[in-house]
Amino acid sequence: MEAVPGDQVADFRRFNRCYTRRIGVLDDRYLGQDRPLGEARLLFEIAERDGPDGVSLRELRSRLGLDAGYLSRMTKTLERQGMVRLDVHPGDNRLRTVRLTPAGRVEVTEQNRRADSLAAGVLGGLDAEQRARLTGALATAGRLLRLAAITVERVDGHAPDARACLDAYAGDLDVRFPEGFDRTDLVRPEEVSGDAGAFFVAYEEGRPVGCGALRRQAAGIGEIRHVWVHAGARRLGLARRILDALEAEALRRDWTVVRLDTHAALTEARAMYRACGYTEIPAYAEHVYADHWFEKRLAG
Repeated sequence: MEAVPGDQVADFRRFNRCYTRRIGVLDDRYLGQDRPLGEARLLFEIAERDGPDGVSLRELRSRLGLDAGYLSRMTKTLERQGMVRLDVHPGDNRLRTVRLTPAGRVEVTEQNRRADSLAAGVLGGLDAEQRARLTGALATAGRLLRLAAITVERVDGHAPDARACLDAYAGDLDVRFPEGFDRTDLVRPEEVSGDAGAFFVAYEEGRPVGCGALRRQAAGIGEIRHVWVHAGARRLGLARRILDALEAEALRRDWTVVRLDTHAALTEARAMYRACGYTEIPAYAEHVYADHWFEKRLAG
């Protein structure tokens, strides 16, 4: 990771201090209700994800990045107050679940009303053009903060997450390609493991949301395959992050050239490759789904 300039760190911290004070995070009675922000946020997340069997504590822990002990203490506090009910998942007795009681639903409804009122009060101090600028900037900040929290990790080509990503990738292409997509075209695990290549999976809150593969194409040349991002994680810049990881891995292996091909239907992929320094070249291999071929020389 490259060093972050100190002035950018200071700006980020200054904004955090201003914003948290403005929305009342420092008060132990968040939004004027009789509970701190942590408990209020937990109630909100339970309400957002409450299903027929409730929501598992494991999912909440991953979603909120909480220590298991801290989460357990909060849920037990809310249970004593009559806000939630703890249970065991009917399909897996290893999972504890939690769901709102009627009293909990009433509190979350009031919490949302007060939060809306607070947000309207903040935005009300600006004119229409300023509100549009602020909300646009917040949308950009939200996307970038989400991207910053996603990790791209190398996994074994046989790993369940690798195969699950490839299955999802194949399903997407089967819809987009006029001729459909044959799953036998996917890389084999041994092609992207060990000395032969590498496979990367992008994780958001513990869930795989993207992938990319790298395999040896010729001496000193790597081939990039199957760069894919889940529909819910697109337009964040994640595909470029995955591409960066694949290029760095190629350099680590002293593969100074990387190549790839793409289908005519994937116009956004071609635009990204060109923007990332890839140059269109003649076909370097026969591939039933290839209409365009690209190459990039990597700087050490």
